[in-house]
Amino acid sequence: MAITAPPHPTPVRAAATPAAAAPIPQYSLRKILGVWASAMIPMGLLAWVVAPWLAGQLDGPSPFTRSLIICLTAGMVWQFVLVMILLRPERRSPNWPGYRKALWLNGPPRKRQWLLVPVLAVALGIEEFVPQIHHAATRELGAFFESHAGHVFMSGSWGWLAVLTTMFVFNTVLGEELLFRGLLLPRMNGVFGRKDWLANGALFALYHVHVPWVIPATFADAFLVAYPAKRFRSALFSIAVHSIQSVFFFVFALSLVLG
Repeated sequence: MAITAPPHPTPVRAAATPAAAAPIPQYSLRKILGVWASAMIPMGLLAWVVAPWLAGQLDGPSPFTRSLIICLTAGMVWQFVLVMILLRPERRSPNWPGYRKALWLNGPPRKRQWLLVPVLAVALGIEEFVPQIHHAATRELGAFFESHAGHVFMSGSWGWLAVLTTMFVFNTVLGEELLFRGLLLPRMNGVFGRKDWLANGALFALYHVHVPWVIPATFADAFLVAYPAKRFRSALFSIAVHSIQSVFFFVFALSLVLG
């Protein structure tokens, strides 16, 4: 009787690691600086080259302020687009859990740690009182909106309130914070080790070439924003701290529109 050889067992393939469970890759120094420059250079060009040119093409009141708002908003939207572009090679899951892990979009480990948000937001607001480098008042949107011309410009201007709201959202939620604390900070440890949050804060301060007079005070953000984000592994925490400032400016702008 012929003996039939037993069939070869089918090799079992290891289950693919879900994108959401994959470790966050670490950037090289060259890539970190490249990402930083990809945010800093467009903002500088938009503020110092494009905005003055665009102001000359606009008719009506406050042409420079309008062009500056448009340009800064465009630069911050670009930062969100940059984050999405840089995440694609990692092949992260396109659903929320994938993005949440990739960008540290989770809360701090303990709920009571959220109580630190208003404390740090107040400390962040104190930066406004730090002496600044001399600069033209026309380049400071806050000073413009506090002026009579700013009140007249914003009165009943729902369209400009919508543009400003877009700028606020992309500034502290989908733009700067998402790029620096959501994308860059988790990927800087390989180069900077335990001081990655300090390097992140320094890059964030030096990124502000579009408003260079705030750079000295903004170095404090390393301790007020970057360190808590690293300590809690939560960009959502730093977004909350930074966004209280945006909420304040939104309420102020809304009061001018209604006023």
